[in-house]
Amino acid sequence: MFYAKNLPVWERIARVLGGIVMVFWGLLGPGLAGTTLGLVVAAAGGMTVLTGFFGFCPACAMVGRRLKTQAARTNV
Repeated sequence: MFYAKNLPVWERIARVLGGIVMVFWGLLGPGLAGTTLGLVVAAAGGMTVLTGFFGFCPACAMVGRRLKTQAARTNV
Protein backbone atom coordinates (compact mmCIF):
# COMPACT_ATOMS: atom_id res chain seq x y z
CA MET A 1 0.00 0.00 0.00
CA PHE A 2 1.36 3.42 -0.94
CA TYR A 3 -0.51 5.32 1.75
CA ALA A 4 -1.92 4.76 5.23
CA LYS A 5 -5.48 5.85 5.86
CA ASN A 6 -5.58 8.86 8.13
CA LEU A 7 -9.32 9.58 8.24
CA PRO A 8 -11.79 7.89 10.58
CA VAL A 9 -14.95 6.35 9.11
CA TRP A 10 -17.27 9.13 10.32
CA GLU A 11 -15.10 11.78 8.66
CA ARG A 12 -14.89 9.79 5.42
CA ILE A 13 -18.69 9.66 5.25
CA ALA A 14 -18.95 13.39 6.01
CA ARG A 15 -16.39 14.23 3.31
CA VAL A 16 -18.16 12.17 0.65
CA LEU A 17 -21.56 13.68 1.44
CA GLY A 18 -20.19 17.22 1.75
CA GLY A 19 -18.19 16.85 -1.45
CA ILE A 20 -21.24 15.70 -3.39
CA VAL A 21 -23.16 18.74 -2.15
CA MET A 22 -20.27 21.00 -3.20
CA VAL A 23 -20.14 19.50 -6.69
CA PHE A 24 -23.86 19.95 -7.29
CA TRP A 25 -23.88 23.42 -5.76
CA GLY A 26 -20.91 24.51 -7.87
CA LEU A 27 -22.40 23.17 -11.11
CA LEU A 28 -26.09 23.88 -10.58
CA GLY A 29 -26.28 26.41 -7.76
CA PRO A 30 -27.98 29.78 -8.21
CA GLY A 31 -25.47 32.37 -9.32
CA LEU A 32 -22.67 29.82 -9.72
CA ALA A 33 -23.78 27.68 -12.67
CA GLY A 34 -21.38 28.16 -15.56
CA THR A 35 -19.06 30.59 -13.77
CA THR A 36 -15.40 30.18 -12.91
CA LEU A 37 -16.20 30.25 -9.20
CA GLY A 38 -18.76 27.49 -9.71
CA LEU A 39 -16.17 25.31 -11.41
CA VAL A 40 -13.67 25.93 -8.60
CA VAL A 41 -16.28 24.93 -6.00
CA ALA A 42 -17.16 21.81 -8.02
CA ALA A 43 -13.48 20.84 -8.35
CA ALA A 44 -12.91 21.32 -4.62
CA GLY A 45 -15.95 19.15 -3.98
CA GLY A 46 -14.56 16.48 -6.28
CA MET A 47 -11.28 16.43 -4.36
CA THR A 48 -13.21 16.24 -1.09
CA VAL A 49 -15.12 13.22 -2.38
CA LEU A 50 -11.86 11.54 -3.42
CA THR A 51 -10.20 12.06 -0.03
CA GLY A 52 -13.27 10.61 1.65
CA PHE A 53 -13.43 7.68 -0.74
CA PHE A 54 -9.77 6.73 -0.33
CA GLY A 55 -9.56 7.62 3.38
CA PHE A 56 -6.36 9.57 2.90
CA CYS A 57 -5.95 13.33 3.12
CA PRO A 58 -2.55 14.69 2.00
CA ALA A 59 -2.96 17.86 4.07
CA CYS A 60 -3.65 15.81 7.21
CA ALA A 61 -0.63 13.63 6.44
CA MET A 62 1.62 16.68 6.12
CA VAL A 63 0.80 17.76 9.68
CA GLY A 64 1.30 14.22 10.98
CA ARG A 65 -2.29 13.16 11.59
CA ARG A 66 -2.75 9.41 12.06
CA LEU A 67 -5.52 7.12 13.15
CA LYS A 68 -5.28 5.86 16.74
CA THR A 69 -4.73 2.30 15.50
CA GLN A 70 -1.75 3.43 13.43
CA ALA A 71 -0.26 5.34 16.33
CA ALA A 72 -0.54 2.27 18.56
CA ARG A 73 1.26 0.09 15.99
CA THR A 74 4.16 2.52 15.63
CA ASN A 75 4.47 3.15 19.42
CA VAL A 76 3.88 6.89 19.01
